[in-house]
Parts: sequence; C-alpha cells; structure tokens
Amino acid sequence: MVEVDEALAARVIELRRAIHRRPELGFEEHETAAIVERELDELQIEHRRLARTGVAGVIRGEQPGHVCALRADMDALPIGERTGLPFASEIAGKMHACGHDAHTAMLLGAARLLAAMRPQLAGTVVLIFQPAEEGPGGAQPMIDEGVLDTPKVEAIAMLHVDPRLDVGTVGITPGPVNASTDEFYLTVRGKGGHGAYPHTAVDAIPASAAIVLALQNIAARETDPLESVVVTVGTIRGGYRNNVIADEVDLSGTLRAHDLKVRDAIERRLRRIVDGIASAYNVQTELQIVHGYPPVVNDPQLAERFAEYLREHSRMAVARPAPTMGGEDFAYFAQRVPGVHARLGVRSEAAGAIHPGHSAHFRIDEAALRVGVETLVLFATGVGNGEIGL
Repeated sequence: MVEVDEALAARVIELRRAIHRRPELGFEEHETAAIVERELDELQIEHRRLARTGVAGVIRGEQPGHVCALRADMDALPIGERTGLPFASEIAGKMHACGHDAHTAMLLGAARLLAAMRPQLAGTVVLIFQPAEEGPGGAQPMIDEGVLDTPKVEAIAMLHVDPRLDVGTVGITPGPVNASTDEFYLTVRGKGGHGAYPHTAVDAIPASAAIVLALQNIAARETDPLESVVVTVGTIRGGYRNNVIADEVDLSGTLRAHDLKVRDAIERRLRRIVDGIASAYNVQTELQIVHGYPPVVNDPQLAERFAEYLREHSRMAVARPAPTMGGEDFAYFAQRVPGVHARLGVRSEAAGAIHPGHSAHFRIDEAALRVGVETLVLFATGVGNGEIGL
C-alpha cells in the first residue's frame, strides 16, 4: 500500500493552486517549469531542461530494477475562467481548463514520495514534465532530445483527470483510448457574378454545401460502424452580400480515428469526394490536410497488469472507461515504449466538479489528487520491482 499523508496532500493542493493561478500556454510555461525545478532541487532530484520549457528529472533507486517514466503535461488553454474559485486564473484569457495543473502537482507529489523511498526503491524513475500538449505538441520534441533514452525507459504512464469518473476511481482501458487529431483546410473557387444572373457565374456556395453533406458519408456509409471515426466541418466562410454570387468559400474541420488504417482511409475518401464534387459543380478546389497527433494506444498487457496491480495494492476503484475522440500527444511516447494513459476520476457534484474539460467552468474535486499521487507511485514501484511485468 502507498499512503499519502495529510502534509503531502496539502502540499500537492498548494502546488496545484499556485500553478492554476498562473496558467501558461504551450512553450510559455516558464513560471510552471521554475516551480517544478525548485521542487526537484529541494528533493535533490537531478533534472534538466528539454524542449525549451520541459523538465525531466531522474530518481535512481538504490535497488536494482527496471526503468519507467511518469509524464505530466503543464500547459493551459486560451480560455477565460468562470469558475469563481478563490485561486482562479490571474491571467486574462488563459485557464487550466483541462487539469494540467493537477497533473503537474500530482507528479511533484509522487516525486516527493519516491525520493523518500530511494533506499528501498527498485529501478529508476524518469519524471517528464511536458510543455505544449494542447498544441503545438511538446512530446515529440522531448523524445527527440532524448528524454526516453538516458536512462533507457522501458515503460511509461500518465494520468489525465476525467470528469466522467467519480473521485476515488482510476480508469485503465487496454488498446486505443484517444483519437488521431488531423485537420483539413479546403478552399472552393468558382466565378463571381450578380445574384440575379447565376447562369453567368460559377457559385462556390452550393458546391461547398454539397461537399459538407457528402463528407458525412465517410462515417455514415463508408466506414465499418464498429470503427470510431469523426468528420467535422467546423468553419465555413464565403460570400459578400445577398445579391452576389460567391467566387470563393473556405472550409475547415477535424478528422479523428482510433485506428491508423481508418485514419488513412478517411484522408483518401475526403480527397475523392472533394475532387468528384469539384468536377460536378465546375469549381476548383485546394485541399490541405495537416496531420496532428496519432491515436493513443495503451499497451494491452501493461494496461491489464497495471489495473490488476492497483486492485491488489490500493483501495481505489478501477474502471475501464470507454475511449474518447479527444487527442493526446502522449501517443508519441506510447509509440516508442509500452505505455498506459490512465484516467483519474475527479467528478463530484458536491464540489461542483461536473463540467467537461475545455469549459470555462471546469473544476476538479481536489480530494482526487491524493488518489492520483498514489496511482503514479504504484506504477513506478510496480514496474521497477518487476511486479507489473513488461
């Protein structure tokens, strides 16, 4: 059993609130990184900077064992906070609306426990405090700079707060748990003219409307219903006034899937549909697809063993929540080494923790922080001593 005492629980809450007050966007996490570095210095944990504002620490146990990593993201979102909390954001237009303040504080709490366990700790624990998860992505730069290589990481885990799960619950699901996050940008060009004489022009608006409708067939008629896929058109901009034929329309959207083959098929089908409608409507099109994060796929064996280990060594409830279509650049870590993206229940009606992530009203029940620290420490000790087999 791992026990988080009242002093440590209070310290984690204090850290979380300090970070929450001063939210920073991707690759701007200077104050947050400084907090992390001060804590690691106090604990005499060696650390280094990576990816500009990322921090990597290393705790070397005095007993032989495996090398694992624990990852927490640090960045906030460009959202104005409306929670009314006494420690609400002090930075206009920025907010920790996805729980990364809690992720960072919990990893610092786990670091404090693990540092105290050095004499009996088996193996080595790499602490990864990552910038820019919300964009443009800090995981790959940290990997490129060797965060998984010195020392050589054998398994990695992360926690993400989840308002779907009650406090006291940890969610671990083998296989795909987050979707790919690709974007598309489409320009439809026709020939402008007077609205009273449409036959003298080539109207970009009906062509665009046809594309929007036809794209829904990718999910509705061209993908196995048992596969997960999202094709969303998020913006349409075009036209001048009511009596003018639009010569150009710009559209953008997101494409999401849990399977790499499905992801590739979406792109092929989107291009085919756009080209076909362009020909039918006599318009020209320019399509750009920007590949985002790949799907997060939990290592099936590691996830199952970690879930069982939690059941055996803690009092927390272990659930298997459904995957989401949200994205996470933890995917890059999980592509390199066996990984587990675990979810931490933070839902509590009494605490007002009922709003989804990326909401201006998002909040968590801080009682969950103690559970999160215990979860991270159990992964590190279980992997290190070989009880969570690789």
